[in-house]
Amino acid sequence: MHDSTARPPRLILASSSPYRRALLERLRIPFDVCVPALDETPLAGETPAATALRLAQAKARAVAAREAAAEPLLVIGSDQVATFDGLQIGKPGTHEKALEQLRMMRGRVVQFHSALSLFDSARDTARTEDVVTRVRFRDLPDADLEAYLRAETPYDVAGSAKSEGLGIALLESIESDDPTALVGLPLIALTRMLRETGYPLFAGAQ
Repeated sequence: MHDSTARPPRLILASSSPYRRALLERLRIPFDVCVPALDETPLAGETPAATALRLAQAKARAVAAREAAAEPLLVIGSDQVATFDGLQIGKPGTHEKALEQLRMMRGRVVQFHSALSLFDSARDTARTEDVVTRVRFRDLPDADLEAYLRAETPYDVAGSAKSEGLGIALLESIESDDPTALVGLPLIALTRMLRETGYPLFAGAQ
């Protein structure tokens, strides 16, 4: 445990995602944002869960190595992979690919693996967890899917559906132990990990 009387470790979010940043801001604790430079291509034969966990931990460790300093660091890495029928579904990047994703997923149950890693530089250890959310998509016509994509442009989101916005209208149901996991940063798991390191969550709130 970190000494509760000492200054808490510097907290860093290793992500370029504005959605993860907005989620972390809910905790009202100070943090910095550093963007990791990683190839996020899945490895051959790698399961979706393994991909998400590997990348979450790699992002956290990469930023910790780049920000190496005398002060202790806690670095948060996260990655999300959507999957159904054994296929991995990442960020579409374009309107055409997003429409293709939504067409494939309509009427289907899709699993979203939201992996989280908290790297503790003082101990050179990482806590990791894969939080799975099961989402059933509505069977909507192409016209509705097109209209949604034009309105929301969710091309930087795995599975092309932003549940915190209009994308919620694409969904029939959501099953998860953590409502923040689908957005991209599982806060229930994260706050538990932070408490395990001795981070003063409530004392540090601003």
